[in-house]
Amino acid sequence: LFEIVHSLLRQFGPENWTLYKGKHLLSFVDNHDVSRIASTLNNENHLKLIYALCFGMPGIPCVYYGSEWGTKASKSEGDPALRVSFEKPEWNELTDFISKLADIKKQSEALNYGDFKSILLTNRQCIFERQSANERILVCINADENEYNAFINVGCSEGFDLLTGSVISFNEGLKLQGYSASFIKL
Repeated sequence: LFEIVHSLLRQFGPENWTLYKGKHLLSFVDNHDVSRIASTLNNENHLKLIYALCFGMPGIPCVYYGSEWGTKASKSEGDPALRVSFEKPEWNELTDFISKLADIKKQSEALNYGDFKSILLTNRQCIFERQSANERILVCINADENEYNAFINVGCSEGFDLLTGSVISFNEGLKLQGYSASFIKL
């Protein structure tokens, strides 16, 4: 996660010199010219997490058709494999998750227009804050199989996880389940 978050800081971070501060660029995890993300990841538990990153970071998320179902295809198979024609939707758990992310993004001022600030960064966990004039949201990713307890100071004792509908307490650290994502409204 280091490279991803450091790239986001260079592009959208709090400093005035960042490359794209205030811009609303298109963000995607795969497209018609590259291998589908479900074929690229070594651990399929990371599939939901990469979409959580995409919907949590600055920009306008774009999901390439079929990828919302976890469709696999490699660039080495050629364009017909990447640009397959589907007979019908294949709605599944990943589709539900991406749909929920889209609803959260659509209704959030902070996720659409807010600043980007890194709160915690390890090799397998990241927490970043998106803040606008009227809203603060923490985007939390744990890409490890084990639970992680993040001791962070966000100026309040609890928040509300927009993905699960749960109240989250920070009193004994922020517990991130293995292979999890949280969008916590403060």
